[in-house]
Amino acid sequence: MNNQLITNYYVVHRDELLAFVSSRLGGSTQAEDVVHDAFLRLLSSSKMITAVTLPALVYTLLRNLIADYYRRRSVSEQYEHYIHAVCSEAFTGDSVFSAREVMEQMERGLSRLPSGCARVYRMHIYDGMKVSEISRELGEGYKSVEYRLGLARQTVRRCLMAYS
Repeated sequence: MNNQLITNYYVVHRDELLAFVSSRLGGSTQAEDVVHDAFLRLLSSSKMITAVTLPALVYTLLRNLIADYYRRRSVSEQYEHYIHAVCSEAFTGDSVFSAREVMEQMERGLSRLPSGCARVYRMHIYDGMKVSEISRELGEGYKSVEYRLGLARQTVRRCLMAYS
């Protein structure tokens, strides 16, 4: 029943939703992907969705996906500016760090931490796990894992800053 309701809503309101997302993304070609992602999430949702709640749910989901888009874009733009600044003509090859050197420095920083902090950091960085996933896997409290990850990040950051 939910799938049919969601599908019908998509068919009827697709153009309206595309216009909404496109206006928020500045005419981006990503608008269609955002709308499709929203409906895929709705179709895979196990929550009860009614004809009354669906419109508000769709627009809330779209606004959240748009915010996610801008968050990712902001990070990539910051990285691009950094790369551009680093790769200017005045840049010398002497200051280029290899990935191996950075990893070695990161591991040196982690070796200064208690094993629990280092383990949480590795799970987050290498395995791509979120704090909630790490908390579940280790059977520990969310705040405890979050604290240890923050401590590990600070230590590694300090170690990498000292290296550069």
